[in-house]
Amino acid sequence: HVQLVESGGGLVQPGGSLRLSCAVSARSYSQICMIWFRQAPGKEREGVAVFYTGDGSTYSANSVKGRFTISQDTPKNTVYLQMNSLKPEDTAMYYCAAEMTTPGPCRTRGARIDPRDFYYRGQGTQVTVS
Repeated sequence: HVQLVESGGGLVQPGGSLRLSCAVSARSYSQICMIWFRQAPGKEREGVAVFYTGDGSTYSANSVKGRFTISQDTPKNTVYLQMNSLKPEDTAMYYCAAEMTTPGPCRTRGARIDPRDFYYRGQGTQVTVS
């Protein structure tokens, strides 16, 4: 069982930055495969990036490459999504979701960056760029 709690959303001007946090509660933090995804009103869910806590591997969607990065604070069991150069089209509810896996299955998920591959999900945090 994995529990996730997001925080850090808010209102920011275009070109600004925000850092989202996803606090993880799991039997083994080092075996967490996590996705950040977003959903804007009336739009489908869009995978942003996949991250493996065990080795820091990151797989990012083309739409955010060069602007969004993922990091972690292992003692705090927390994964961060740093968002820079924000655009109005980044406005959405942002979620983290996760599975406990070994590195191989996480690489497979990283190739797809698809929220449907992940079962455990946080409550989301709203990001508005305006």
